[in-house]
Amino acid sequence: MDTPSFTPFGLTDDARVPLPPSTVTSLVEGSSFCASAASGDIEPDEQQGLFVRDTRLISGWRLLVDGAPLQPLATLPAEPFEGTFVCRAAPRPGHDEATVIVQRRRFVSTGMREDVTVRNFGTESAGLRLTLEVDADFADLFQVKEGRGVTHRARVHHSAAGSDLQFWLEHDGVRRGVRISAPGAEAASRTLSFRVVVPAQGIWTTTIEVLPSLGGAELEAAFPAHLPVESAAAAVRMRSWRDTVPHITVANRLFQLALDQSERDLGALRIVDLEHPEDDVVAAGAPWFMALFGRDSLIASWMAMSVAPDLALGTLRTLARMQGKRIDPMTEEEPGRILHEVRVGMDLTLALGGGSVYYGSIDSTPLFVMLVDEAVRWGVPMTEITALMPAVDAALDWMRDYGDRDGDQFLEYGRRTDRGLLHQGWKDSHDGISFADGTLASPPIALAEVQGYAYGAYRARAHLAGVLGDQPGAQTWSARAAEIRTAFDTAFWIPDKQRFALALDRDKRQVDSVVSNMGHCLWSGIVLPERAPAVAAALLAPDMFTGFGIRTLGRDMARHNPVSYHNGSIWPHDTALAAAGLARYGFVDECLEVVDGLLDASAAFGSRLPELFCGFDRRDTGFPVPYPAACTPQAWAAAAPFELLRTLLRLDPCVPHHTIHVSPVPPSLGHVRMEGVPFAESRLTIEVDTTDVHVDGLPPGARATHAPDDQGCDRFSPL
Repeated sequence: MDTPSFTPFGLTDDARVPLPPSTVTSLVEGSSFCASAASGDIEPDEQQGLFVRDTRLISGWRLLVDGAPLQPLATLPAEPFEGTFVCRAAPRPGHDEATVIVQRRRFVSTGMREDVTVRNFGTESAGLRLTLEVDADFADLFQVKEGRGVTHRARVHHSAAGSDLQFWLEHDGVRRGVRISAPGAEAASRTLSFRVVVPAQGIWTTTIEVLPSLGGAELEAAFPAHLPVESAAAAVRMRSWRDTVPHITVANRLFQLALDQSERDLGALRIVDLEHPEDDVVAAGAPWFMALFGRDSLIASWMAMSVAPDLALGTLRTLARMQGKRIDPMTEEEPGRILHEVRVGMDLTLALGGGSVYYGSIDSTPLFVMLVDEAVRWGVPMTEITALMPAVDAALDWMRDYGDRDGDQFLEYGRRTDRGLLHQGWKDSHDGISFADGTLASPPIALAEVQGYAYGAYRARAHLAGVLGDQPGAQTWSARAAEIRTAFDTAFWIPDKQRFALALDRDKRQVDSVVSNMGHCLWSGIVLPERAPAVAAALLAPDMFTGFGIRTLGRDMARHNPVSYHNGSIWPHDTALAAAGLARYGFVDECLEVVDGLLDASAAFGSRLPELFCGFDRRDTGFPVPYPAACTPQAWAAAAPFELLRTLLRLDPCVPHHTIHVSPVPPSLGHVRMEGVPFAESRLTIEVDTTDVHVDGLPPGARATHAPDDQGCDRFSPL
């Protein structure tokens, strides 16, 4: 196969060009975000607003000049928490063309700041009245996302005094509020007004601050107006992120742009528990999933491990603190179970299970165990790993005592009440698990990829036991992994179709649809080597591979729909894991074809892979078709380019065994240089040119290998 071409689609040499005026812009910092129209206005009847702690604080925000709305010209991207909206006002009296330009520079964090600059390009002074119309409804994020009515809108209080507007609401003993302050403005009911005269060729500017309050206590301004933006905590945090992650250069420009965008997006998606500010975790995605999700955060942390092991550690420690301790059918909490999601809105009755933490995930728990071992391999301190071992063993106990409901060695799910998720794997749509003829599978359901994660968890625990000097434990867990691998092959393999079943339903029937999940089975290593060629062929068959990625559901299946969420769309993280699985089993050409297609898709989306896109054939459309409601940035998608790079380099460290394995997939990416790659306390420089590999900075006693590891630590081995 030829070297990947990574053909661009509509991508200029400048990745920071202004966004088109029709774009709805979302600014993100921590768990806060602001979604608005291209003018910067927030329309009250749209899925827009300033959201802090899963609550929409600002539901209306319209800037008028002489009573008329602004016309958007461009949105200028900057930091993830910052954006500038360039607009023009209506032409001045007696003029055909507009001469007044309004620039709105917005910063978002635990509150919001907007710097408004008015430029008059006319030949005489412009007398203007600027009016900012503001509203707040304190709607729960779920109400906005799903278009539900906001039941407590009428109970929102508001007041105006001097240059301040205030809104507040008390609901079930919880009080939240927001103050909008603009020095020099005249506050009236839901409006702030300015009367200004801007000289010819002159400028006028002001600053508007949005300051939330929780429980009656106002939060400190995230971007104080009297201080430079660069000194704000959000700006300092982003600089620290950039200083910490490795510097990566790749000869292929499109791949480079994708990696650069991923670094930026992962930095933006980091959130923190206010009670544990030392632990960064990665949120699932903007705008609707700016919260901790077990599965999403674990997989994204895995894929980003080569650049951010601290992110994985923060995720693991946070999930361990919140690990299930009791049995609660409503939230589906069980001892040892790792959560599905966390919500912190005002009305938790709207959340899954009716509580802040919902545990209805079948795969978060084995993925947690896998990630702990991956952290060991990258050199997270053993003191941290030792502290996590009780949570690891509690997770394995949950897999045995609760995850395997009927003692058949497989993990299966079935929700405990009608408030929970019907499907609890990553394809959690109501119709996401179906037979080839379209019949929906009924829980309890054992998913194929989840058995792969269980296999990975047992292998991980075996490796951890070896690292900790427990050789009997290592043998026990290795035997358990071998047992489930054999049982999986017997129960899930469909001989006449030469592929694995998607799942076993409640009657232990094989759910026989063709799906991308089998790519995860390659990634985890549960597939026997003799089955791998058929699995690889199925993934690359025309009904699955579109030329841009691997469909979630095959084109020949009854429920296939290229514009569905899980039944024919393409998810970049899903395709990236399949590529890693193909490389693991030695299918180099197939891996390169998949990587080639996914990076072409990245180029078409301006170097930022979305959560998902439509599953149309490349030969039919010529470009990837966006999915309308896809999150962007989204953690899995943002981490995918790092996983692709690691896959092509076949980069696999094992600090406890003092090795790092680097064996680039031929043909290589060309010249690649990674500076500052974490390896315990050391930082490595890895340089690859064609097939020549150089690793500098290894600590004494460590070695770089380019062949399968003799300690059983090589991830790129199906054994």
